[in-house]
Amino acid sequence: MRQPHTRVTATPHADVKPERMDYVNDKNSTPGDGTPKIAFLFPGQGTQQVSMGRDLAAASPAARRVFEEVDDALGLHLSRLVFEGPEQNLRLTSNAQPAILATSVAALRALEETVPPHSRLKPSALAGHSLGEFTALVAAGALKLGDAARLVRARGEAMQHASGIRPGGMAAILGLDELTVEEVCQETGVQIANINASDQIVIAGDRLALARTLDLLTARGATRTITLPVSGAFHSRLMGPALGEFLSALDAADIRTPSAPVIANVSARPISTPQEIRDALRKQLVGCVQWHQSMLCLQKMGIAQAYEFGPGRVLTNLLKRIVPDVRTFNISDVQTLQATAG
Repeated sequence: MRQPHTRVTATPHADVKPERMDYVNDKNSTPGDGTPKIAFLFPGQGTQQVSMGRDLAAASPAARRVFEEVDDALGLHLSRLVFEGPEQNLRLTSNAQPAILATSVAALRALEETVPPHSRLKPSALAGHSLGEFTALVAAGALKLGDAARLVRARGEAMQHASGIRPGGMAAILGLDELTVEEVCQETGVQIANINASDQIVIAGDRLALARTLDLLTARGATRTITLPVSGAFHSRLMGPALGEFLSALDAADIRTPSAPVIANVSARPISTPQEIRDALRKQLVGCVQWHQSMLCLQKMGIAQAYEFGPGRVLTNLLKRIVPDVRTFNISDVQTLQATAG
């Protein structure tokens, strides 16, 4: 769906923090000359919502071009689904993943278009949660947008297919440490899929085993357990059947050296070569997302500011819990774009 070439304006609501970004990364500055180090963050599946990115596409030619390029790459009007729904179709993994990627890149391009070229932010590191790792690679220039859209579409289709072959589910555990959760998982056969914070852990596995695990974790002192509305046991061995389909698409993708290190989900370490990127993307399909350690890695790198591009504030909220002194910004729509860029 092509949006009209009109510009939308919005007045920030009273509950929007009127904080603006510091234009510190001019053409002559580097992180070594005393300017704050910056990280870009990109959300994963579950953050999608109908109409996300619609006002950005209407207000920003650069954002609109992102949605058009993704539509062309996939050969379908994904933007129409993103902007208008229906929600049940947007939630499908094969649709949600390229939709979130497009919205996140659109938010980044809109910010870049808004500020003067000499003031554009230059990240010292990038990170994305699960699907968001692909978006981070686009932002770092390691993947072209069209290639990334086709790749995450293939990934989503493969994950949906694997979920039909080996059904499963996921649940979030609050209030327990990783060691305790791992002990119970070893007993029941489920796996830790995401470690989002020291006391916020997501597990994945067969639904019967998952139910038993939740009972045991509650008995061990979990403050809350939440069964997640997902179609499969993502980031677990039950995604094994997806590997073949996904690797075919991954092998065909043109991956280049990123402009800045990307923190890999599975290792929580910076990766900076095409082979490291391919290995990381393969492993994260069936492996745990080490988000907590990834944020600690950013802290060790000296990151002082973080920008989350795309729907929601999940990642910056987590980062503030893990590294309280980091300054965070969110760009998801025209209102947050204006509040950030001034």
